[in-house]
Amino acid sequence: NVKRVLTRLFFKTNSNEKVHAIFSGTVVFADYLKGYGYIAIIDHGDDYMTLYANNKRLLVKKGDIVDTGQNISISGKSGGRSVNGVYFELRKKGNPINPKKWFKG
Repeated sequence: NVKRVLTRLFFKTNSNEKVHAIFSGTVVFADYLKGYGYIAIIDHGDDYMTLYANNKRLLVKKGDIVDTGQNISISGKSGGRSVNGVYFELRKKGNPINPKKWFKG
């Protein structure tokens, strides 16, 4: 019996919504990537990273230090998406993991 764990999220939004970092860290990638569109990747230390993709516009660049809740991008539908929103992943040691505990419930 294999339990399926949610590791990837897509949040539907209106166009031009602010996207916020869920935790402080350093931007290690901020550019256009085929299939992901405009994507920001934040290294939070202790082998944790978050990915925010399909953005209309990025407000950070590689090397920027971001705070928890900081506006890092503007939502849209880049990277081949047909609806506005933000694709999100939390990774530990490069592997996607369930992000539920990182969100306020």
